[in-house]
Amino acid sequence: MAENTPQPMPPETTRDWIFDLDNTLYHPRHNLFDLIDERMGRFIRERLGLQHAPAFELQKRYLREHGTTLKGLMDNHAIAPDEFLEYVHDISLAGLPPDPDLTRAIERLPGRKIVYTNGSRKHAERVLARIGCEREFSAIVDIAAAGYRPKPHIAPCRTNSSPRFCAPA
Repeated sequence: MAENTPQPMPPETTRDWIFDLDNTLYHPRHNLFDLIDERMGRFIRERLGLQHAPAFELQKRYLREHGTTLKGLMDNHAIAPDEFLEYVHDISLAGLPPDPDLTRAIERLPGRKIVYTNGSRKHAERVLARIGCEREFSAIVDIAAAGYRPKPHIAPCRTNSSPRFCAPA
Protein backbone atom coordinates (compact mmCIF):
# COMPACT_ATOMS: atom_id res chain seq x y z
CA MET A 1 0.00 0.00 0.00
CA ALA A 2 1.08 3.58 -0.61
CA GLU A 3 2.51 5.42 2.33
CA ASN A 4 -0.38 7.92 2.46
CA THR A 5 -3.13 5.32 2.21
CA PRO A 6 -5.27 5.43 5.35
CA GLN A 7 -5.25 2.16 7.22
CA PRO A 8 -8.59 0.75 8.36
CA MET A 9 -9.23 1.08 12.06
CA PRO A 10 -10.46 -1.94 13.97
CA PRO A 11 -14.16 -1.51 14.84
CA GLU A 12 -13.46 -1.76 18.57
CA THR A 13 -11.33 1.41 18.45
CA THR A 14 -13.82 3.47 16.43
CA ARG A 15 -15.41 6.23 18.50
CA ASP A 16 -17.90 7.62 15.99
CA TRP A 17 -19.88 5.89 13.27
CA ILE A 18 -21.56 8.05 10.63
CA PHE A 19 -24.33 6.45 8.61
CA ASP A 20 -26.07 7.75 5.52
CA LEU A 21 -29.82 7.21 5.64
CA ASP A 22 -31.51 6.80 2.27
CA ASN A 23 -30.63 3.61 0.39
CA THR A 24 -28.03 2.79 3.06
CA LEU A 25 -29.81 2.04 6.34
CA TYR A 26 -32.52 0.43 4.22
CA HIS A 27 -32.18 -1.41 0.92
CA PRO A 28 -32.94 0.48 -2.32
CA ARG A 29 -35.44 -2.26 -3.25
CA HIS A 30 -37.88 -0.61 -0.84
CA ASN A 31 -38.08 2.30 -3.33
CA LEU A 32 -38.40 5.07 -0.74
CA PHE A 33 -36.02 7.33 -2.61
CA ASP A 34 -37.99 6.71 -5.81
CA LEU A 35 -41.05 8.08 -3.99
CA ILE A 36 -39.07 11.10 -2.80
CA ASP A 37 -37.64 11.66 -6.28
CA GLU A 38 -41.12 11.59 -7.80
CA ARG A 39 -42.35 14.14 -5.24
CA MET A 40 -39.39 16.41 -6.04
CA GLY A 41 -40.45 16.40 -9.67
CA ARG A 42 -44.06 17.11 -8.74
CA PHE A 43 -43.00 19.97 -6.47
CA ILE A 44 -40.99 21.56 -9.29
CA ARG A 45 -43.84 21.12 -11.78
CA GLU A 46 -46.38 22.67 -9.42
CA ARG A 47 -44.25 25.49 -7.99
CA LEU A 48 -42.51 26.52 -11.21
CA GLY A 49 -45.34 25.74 -13.61
CA LEU A 50 -43.30 23.35 -15.74
CA GLN A 51 -44.28 20.31 -17.74
CA HIS A 52 -42.87 16.91 -16.79
CA ALA A 53 -39.80 16.80 -19.09
CA PRO A 54 -38.47 20.31 -18.33
CA ALA A 55 -39.12 19.81 -14.59
CA PHE A 56 -37.22 16.51 -14.65
CA GLU A 57 -34.30 18.08 -16.52
CA LEU A 58 -34.16 21.00 -14.06
CA GLN A 59 -34.34 18.66 -11.07
CA LYS A 60 -31.40 16.60 -12.32
CA ARG A 61 -29.41 19.66 -13.43
CA TYR A 62 -29.74 21.23 -9.97
CA LEU A 63 -28.65 17.94 -8.42
CA ARG A 64 -25.51 17.90 -10.61
CA GLU A 65 -24.69 21.59 -10.26
CA HIS A 66 -25.62 22.22 -6.61
CA GLY A 67 -25.30 18.81 -4.94
CA THR A 68 -29.03 18.66 -4.21
CA THR A 69 -32.15 19.70 -6.06
CA LEU A 70 -33.10 21.68 -2.97
CA LYS A 71 -29.95 23.83 -3.07
CA GLY A 72 -30.59 24.66 -6.73
CA LEU A 73 -34.17 25.64 -5.95
CA MET A 74 -33.03 27.76 -3.01
CA ASP A 75 -30.31 29.53 -5.00
CA ASN A 76 -32.28 30.07 -8.20
CA HIS A 77 -35.91 30.34 -7.11
CA ALA A 78 -35.83 31.41 -3.43
CA ILE A 79 -37.70 28.24 -2.46
CA ALA A 80 -38.09 27.89 1.31
CA PRO A 81 -36.21 24.72 2.28
CA ASP A 82 -38.68 23.64 4.98
CA GLU A 83 -41.58 23.75 2.52
CA PHE A 84 -39.68 21.63 0.00
CA LEU A 85 -38.43 19.10 2.56
CA GLU A 86 -41.87 18.69 4.13
CA TYR A 87 -43.44 18.12 0.71
CA VAL A 88 -40.90 15.68 -0.73
CA HIS A 89 -40.66 13.56 2.43
CA ASP A 90 -44.43 13.21 2.78
CA ILE A 91 -44.29 9.60 1.62
CA SER A 92 -45.70 6.32 2.83
CA LEU A 93 -43.29 4.08 4.71
CA ALA A 94 -45.64 1.11 4.44
CA GLY A 95 -43.22 -0.76 2.15
CA LEU A 96 -40.34 -0.43 4.61
CA PRO A 97 -40.24 -3.33 7.08
CA PRO A 98 -38.62 -3.31 10.51
CA ASP A 99 -35.06 -4.59 10.40
CA PRO A 100 -34.16 -6.26 13.71
CA ASP A 101 -30.94 -7.71 12.26
CA LEU A 102 -29.72 -4.23 11.31
CA THR A 103 -30.74 -2.89 14.71
CA ARG A 104 -28.76 -5.61 16.51
CA ALA A 105 -25.72 -5.03 14.28
CA ILE A 106 -25.75 -1.29 14.94
CA GLU A 107 -26.31 -1.86 18.64
CA ARG A 108 -23.15 -4.00 18.81
CA LEU A 109 -20.94 -1.25 17.37
CA PRO A 110 -18.94 0.56 20.03
CA GLY A 111 -19.06 4.33 20.27
CA ARG A 112 -21.45 6.94 19.04
CA LYS A 113 -23.71 6.36 16.03
CA ILE A 114 -24.83 9.32 13.94
CA VAL A 115 -27.13 9.59 10.93
CA TYR A 116 -25.99 12.15 8.35
CA THR A 117 -28.55 12.83 5.64
CA ASN A 118 -29.30 15.26 2.84
CA GLY A 119 -32.92 14.81 3.88
CA SER A 120 -34.83 16.32 6.77
CA ARG A 121 -34.57 15.39 10.43
CA LYS A 122 -38.26 14.48 10.47
CA HIS A 123 -37.74 12.09 7.54
CA ALA A 124 -34.75 10.49 9.28
CA GLU A 125 -36.70 10.08 12.51
CA ARG A 126 -39.63 8.46 10.67
CA VAL A 127 -37.38 6.04 8.77
CA LEU A 128 -35.34 5.08 11.83
CA ALA A 129 -38.51 4.47 13.84
CA ARG A 130 -39.98 2.35 11.05
CA ILE A 131 -36.81 0.25 10.79
CA GLY A 132 -36.73 -0.01 14.58
CA CYS A 133 -33.28 1.40 15.27
CA GLU A 134 -34.08 4.95 16.36
CA ARG A 135 -32.71 4.35 19.87
CA GLU A 136 -29.32 3.30 18.49
CA PHE A 137 -28.43 6.77 17.21
CA SER A 138 -27.20 9.60 19.42
CA ALA A 139 -27.53 12.29 16.76
CA ILE A 140 -29.10 13.11 13.42
CA VAL A 141 -27.40 15.63 11.16
CA ASP A 142 -29.87 16.67 8.50
CA ILE A 143 -29.48 19.05 5.59
CA ALA A 144 -30.59 22.01 7.73
CA ALA A 145 -28.04 21.23 10.47
CA ALA A 146 -25.42 21.03 7.72
CA GLY A 147 -26.23 24.59 6.64
CA TYR A 148 -27.84 23.22 3.45
CA ARG A 149 -24.39 22.08 2.30
CA PRO A 150 -25.05 18.61 0.96
CA LYS A 151 -22.85 15.57 1.23
CA PRO A 152 -20.07 15.14 0.32
CA HIS A 153 -19.13 18.58 1.75
CA ILE A 154 -16.91 17.74 4.68
CA ALA A 155 -17.37 20.85 6.85
CA PRO A 156 -20.62 19.68 8.48
CA CYS A 157 -18.90 16.42 9.49
CA ARG A 158 -16.27 18.15 11.58
CA THR A 159 -17.63 18.33 15.11
CA ASN A 160 -15.56 21.40 15.90
CA SER A 161 -17.06 23.31 12.96
CA SER A 162 -20.70 22.39 13.45
CA PRO A 163 -22.02 22.34 17.01
CA ARG A 164 -25.35 20.99 15.77
CA PHE A 165 -23.54 17.89 14.53
CA CYS A 166 -23.37 16.59 18.06
CA ALA A 167 -26.94 17.48 18.94
CA PRO A 168 -28.88 14.59 20.44
CA ALA A 169 -31.22 12.74 18.13
